[in-house]
This record gives sequence, structure tokens and C-alpha cells, in this order.
Amino acid sequence: MKHVGKYAVALLLAVSLFGMVGCAAPEKQQTVGAYIDDSTITARVKAAILDDPGLRFSEINVETFDGVVQLSGFVSSQTEINKAVQMTRDIQGVKSVKNDMQLK
Repeated sequence: MKHVGKYAVALLLAVSLFGMVGCAAPEKQQTVGAYIDDSTITARVKAAILDDPGLRFSEINVETFDGVVQLSGFVSSQTEINKAVQMTRDIQGVKSVKNDMQLK
């Protein structure tokens, strides 16, 4: 009878551990606050690119996750790439810039 109680406690403990693992947030999931912060950063970067007459807004894609901004797309010159990257680095809240832009 004592063995049944030990097995029951062990089973309850195992089920509890599996339950806690199942509740863990996925690696790529953000809190609402972080999502709002990233959306704000993305909007600021897009506005800066749009305001610059030397850059074509339609050619540069902007995505942000946890303060890391990814720039992608096809642009006409290395000067445009450098300018977009530098402008992005100057935006408040940007932790780093991942440059995936390519020349046409």
C-alpha cells in the first residue's frame, strides 16, 4: 500500500513537470509591450526613409524584433545602403541593424 502512494506522488510530480514545460512561451513570442515598442521603431525608421529624398521608400523593407531592425530589398547604390543603415542606427530604441539590402 505504501508503494502505491509513492507511485501516485511520482506520477503527480511528472504530470506537473510536463504541465510547466507546456506553459513555457515560445522562443519567438513577444509581450504586448515589446510588440508595441517594435512597431514604434519600425514606424520611425519608415518615416525617416520616407522623408529622405535620396532613398526610395518602396525599395526598402523594414522589420523589427526585440529592437533589432532588419532592412531588406534591392537598392540602386551602396550609398543608399549606407545611408539607410546609418539613419536606422540613429533611431531611438534600435539595438542593432541587420542589413540584408542588395544592389540591383
